[in-house]
Amino acid sequence: MATDGTSGLEAARSLHPAAIILDVGLPGIDGTEVCRRLRSDGDWVPILFCTARDDEVDRVLGLELGADDYITKPFSPREVVARVKSVVRRASLAAADEAPLVLGAISLDSVTRRVTCAGSNVVLTATEFDLLEHLMRHPGRVYSREQLLSEVWGYAAMVGTRTVDVHVAQVRAKLGDENPIRTVRGVGYSAEATG
Repeated sequence: MATDGTSGLEAARSLHPAAIILDVGLPGIDGTEVCRRLRSDGDWVPILFCTARDDEVDRVLGLELGADDYITKPFSPREVVARVKSVVRRASLAAADEAPLVLGAISLDSVTRRVTCAGSNVVLTATEFDLLEHLMRHPGRVYSREQLLSEVWGYAAMVGTRTVDVHVAQVRAKLGDENPIRTVRGVGYSAEATG
Protein backbone atom coordinates (compact mmCIF):
# COMPACT_ATOMS: atom_id res chain seq x y z
CA MET A 1 0.00 0.00 0.00
CA ALA A 2 1.42 3.36 -1.05
CA THR A 3 0.87 6.41 1.17
CA ASP A 4 1.58 9.21 -1.32
CA GLY A 5 0.89 9.88 -4.97
CA THR A 6 4.42 9.40 -6.24
CA SER A 7 4.92 5.99 -4.61
CA GLY A 8 1.38 5.00 -5.61
CA LEU A 9 2.10 5.79 -9.26
CA GLU A 10 5.37 3.84 -9.12
CA ALA A 11 3.63 0.87 -7.46
CA ALA A 12 0.86 0.84 -10.09
CA ARG A 13 3.42 0.90 -12.90
CA SER A 14 5.62 -1.84 -11.45
CA LEU A 15 3.07 -4.19 -9.82
CA HIS A 16 0.31 -4.09 -12.48
CA PRO A 17 -2.56 -4.61 -9.97
CA ALA A 18 -5.97 -6.00 -10.94
CA ALA A 19 -7.60 -2.83 -9.55
CA ILE A 20 -6.61 0.34 -7.67
CA ILE A 21 -8.36 2.09 -4.80
CA LEU A 22 -7.07 5.63 -5.12
CA ASP A 23 -7.54 8.35 -2.49
CA VAL A 24 -8.10 11.70 -4.18
CA GLY A 25 -6.36 13.57 -1.33
CA LEU A 26 -2.95 11.87 -1.50
CA PRO A 27 0.08 13.95 -0.45
CA GLY A 28 2.52 14.90 -3.19
CA ILE A 29 0.71 14.36 -6.47
CA ASP A 30 -2.98 13.87 -5.73
CA GLY A 31 -5.12 10.92 -6.77
CA THR A 32 -6.65 12.66 -9.78
CA GLU A 33 -3.16 13.33 -11.17
CA VAL A 34 -2.11 9.71 -10.53
CA CYS A 35 -5.18 8.58 -12.48
CA ARG A 36 -4.52 11.06 -15.29
CA ARG A 37 -0.91 9.87 -15.64
CA LEU A 38 -1.87 6.19 -15.68
CA ARG A 39 -4.50 6.79 -18.34
CA SER A 40 -2.11 8.87 -20.45
CA ASP A 41 0.35 5.93 -20.24
CA GLY A 42 -2.39 3.71 -21.71
CA ASP A 43 -2.91 1.86 -18.41
CA TRP A 44 -6.62 1.05 -18.10
CA VAL A 45 -6.52 -0.86 -14.81
CA PRO A 46 -9.87 -0.36 -13.02
CA ILE A 47 -9.64 2.60 -10.61
CA LEU A 48 -11.98 3.26 -7.69
CA PHE A 49 -11.66 6.82 -6.38
CA CYS A 50 -12.03 7.31 -2.65
CA THR A 51 -12.69 10.78 -1.24
CA ALA A 52 -14.25 12.66 1.65
CA ARG A 53 -15.95 15.07 -0.75
CA ASP A 54 -19.41 14.13 -2.02
CA ASP A 55 -19.90 16.93 -4.53
CA GLU A 56 -21.31 15.98 -7.94
CA VAL A 57 -18.64 18.13 -9.63
CA ASP A 58 -15.91 16.07 -7.93
CA ARG A 59 -17.54 12.78 -8.96
CA VAL A 60 -17.94 13.92 -12.56
CA LEU A 61 -14.31 15.14 -12.67
CA GLY A 62 -13.08 11.78 -11.37
CA LEU A 63 -15.13 9.89 -13.94
CA GLU A 64 -13.97 12.19 -16.74
CA LEU A 65 -10.34 11.53 -15.77
CA GLY A 66 -10.92 7.82 -16.23
CA ALA A 67 -12.00 6.50 -12.84
CA ASP A 68 -14.31 3.49 -13.01
CA ASP A 69 -16.14 4.14 -9.77
CA TYR A 70 -16.28 6.59 -6.91
CA ILE A 71 -16.83 6.03 -3.21
CA THR A 72 -17.30 8.64 -0.48
CA LYS A 73 -15.87 8.44 3.03
CA PRO A 74 -17.03 7.15 5.41
CA PHE A 75 -17.80 3.87 3.69
CA SER A 76 -18.31 0.29 4.73
CA PRO A 77 -15.57 -2.23 3.90
CA ARG A 78 -18.26 -4.52 2.42
CA GLU A 79 -19.29 -1.82 -0.04
CA VAL A 80 -15.67 -1.27 -1.11
CA VAL A 81 -15.17 -5.00 -1.64
CA ALA A 82 -18.40 -5.20 -3.68
CA ARG A 83 -17.38 -2.27 -5.86
CA VAL A 84 -13.85 -3.59 -6.43
CA LYS A 85 -15.27 -7.00 -7.39
CA SER A 86 -17.64 -5.26 -9.79
CA VAL A 87 -14.95 -3.29 -11.65
CA VAL A 88 -12.65 -6.33 -11.80
CA ARG A 89 -15.51 -8.53 -13.07
CA ARG A 90 -16.33 -6.01 -15.82
CA ALA A 91 -12.69 -5.90 -16.90
CA SER A 92 -12.49 -9.72 -16.89
CA LEU A 93 -15.70 -10.18 -18.87
CA ALA A 94 -14.49 -7.73 -21.48
CA ALA A 95 -11.30 -9.72 -21.95
CA ALA A 96 -13.17 -13.03 -22.27
CA ASP A 97 -14.79 -12.36 -25.64
CA GLU A 98 -12.60 -12.59 -28.72
CA ALA A 99 -14.48 -11.42 -31.81
CA PRO A 100 -14.59 -7.63 -32.26
CA LEU A 101 -18.03 -6.08 -32.18
CA VAL A 102 -18.92 -3.97 -35.20
CA LEU A 103 -21.79 -1.52 -35.44
CA GLY A 104 -21.72 0.85 -38.39
CA ALA A 105 -18.30 2.52 -38.49
CA ILE A 106 -17.53 1.52 -34.88
CA SER A 107 -15.37 -1.52 -34.12
CA LEU A 108 -14.81 -2.60 -30.51
CA ASP A 109 -12.26 -5.25 -29.54
CA SER A 110 -12.88 -6.63 -26.04
CA VAL A 111 -9.52 -8.40 -25.84
CA THR A 112 -7.33 -5.40 -26.62
CA ARG A 113 -9.94 -2.95 -25.27
CA ARG A 114 -9.58 -0.81 -28.37
CA VAL A 115 -12.23 1.10 -30.19
CA THR A 116 -11.94 2.39 -33.73
CA CYS A 117 -14.27 4.79 -35.45
CA ALA A 118 -14.07 4.83 -39.25
CA GLY A 119 -10.58 3.30 -38.91
CA SER A 120 -9.24 5.82 -36.36
CA ASN A 121 -8.44 4.82 -32.78
CA VAL A 122 -10.68 6.29 -30.08
CA VAL A 123 -9.43 6.46 -26.50
CA LEU A 124 -12.16 5.66 -23.95
CA THR A 125 -11.97 5.30 -20.20
CA ALA A 126 -12.58 1.82 -18.84
CA THR A 127 -16.17 2.63 -17.88
CA GLU A 128 -16.90 4.38 -21.18
CA PHE A 129 -15.60 1.28 -22.95
CA ASP A 130 -17.75 -1.03 -20.80
CA LEU A 131 -20.85 1.09 -21.45
CA LEU A 132 -20.32 1.16 -25.21
CA GLU A 133 -19.54 -2.57 -25.26
CA HIS A 134 -22.70 -3.42 -23.33
CA LEU A 135 -24.89 -1.41 -25.70
CA MET A 136 -23.14 -2.78 -28.80
CA ARG A 137 -23.60 -6.38 -27.61
CA HIS A 138 -27.36 -5.82 -27.76
CA PRO A 139 -27.97 -3.46 -30.71
CA GLY A 140 -31.43 -1.95 -30.82
CA ARG A 141 -32.27 -3.01 -27.28
CA VAL A 142 -33.25 -0.09 -25.05
CA TYR A 143 -31.80 0.06 -21.54
CA SER A 144 -33.00 2.33 -18.76
CA ARG A 145 -30.40 4.25 -16.76
CA GLU A 146 -31.10 2.00 -13.78
CA GLN A 147 -30.50 -1.12 -15.89
CA LEU A 148 -27.21 0.30 -17.15
CA LEU A 149 -26.08 1.14 -13.61
CA SER A 150 -26.86 -2.41 -12.57
CA GLU A 151 -25.45 -4.20 -15.61
CA VAL A 152 -22.44 -2.01 -16.48
CA TRP A 153 -21.45 -0.51 -13.13
CA GLY A 154 -22.57 -3.57 -11.19
CA TYR A 155 -24.81 -1.91 -8.63
CA ALA A 156 -28.16 -0.20 -8.65
CA ALA A 157 -28.53 3.58 -8.40
CA MET A 158 -25.95 4.11 -5.64
CA VAL A 159 -24.37 7.07 -7.43
CA GLY A 160 -27.47 8.23 -9.26
CA THR A 161 -28.53 7.90 -12.85
CA ARG A 162 -26.74 11.15 -13.77
CA THR A 163 -23.54 9.07 -13.87
CA VAL A 164 -24.92 7.19 -16.89
CA ASP A 165 -25.79 10.45 -18.67
CA VAL A 166 -22.28 11.82 -18.10
CA HIS A 167 -20.65 8.69 -19.53
CA VAL A 168 -23.00 8.59 -22.53
CA ALA A 169 -22.19 12.25 -23.29
CA GLN A 170 -18.46 11.53 -23.10
CA VAL A 171 -18.70 8.52 -25.44
CA ARG A 172 -20.80 10.51 -27.90
CA ALA A 173 -18.30 13.38 -27.91
CA LYS A 174 -15.40 11.00 -28.58
CA LEU A 175 -17.16 9.13 -31.40
CA GLY A 176 -18.54 12.23 -33.10
CA ASP A 177 -20.88 11.78 -36.06
CA GLU A 178 -20.49 7.98 -36.03
CA ASN A 179 -21.74 7.69 -32.44
CA PRO A 180 -24.20 4.77 -32.26
CA ILE A 181 -25.80 5.63 -28.89
CA ARG A 182 -29.37 6.87 -29.25
CA THR A 183 -31.57 8.39 -26.60
CA VAL A 184 -35.03 6.89 -26.32
CA ARG A 185 -36.90 9.74 -24.71
CA GLY A 186 -38.39 8.86 -21.35
CA VAL A 187 -36.85 5.38 -21.39
CA GLY A 188 -33.05 5.27 -21.76
CA TYR A 189 -30.40 4.43 -24.33
CA SER A 190 -29.76 1.98 -27.16
CA ALA A 191 -27.04 1.41 -29.75
CA GLU A 192 -27.90 1.49 -33.43
CA ALA A 193 -25.79 1.76 -36.57
CA THR A 194 -25.60 5.28 -37.95
CA GLY A 195 -26.46 5.93 -41.52
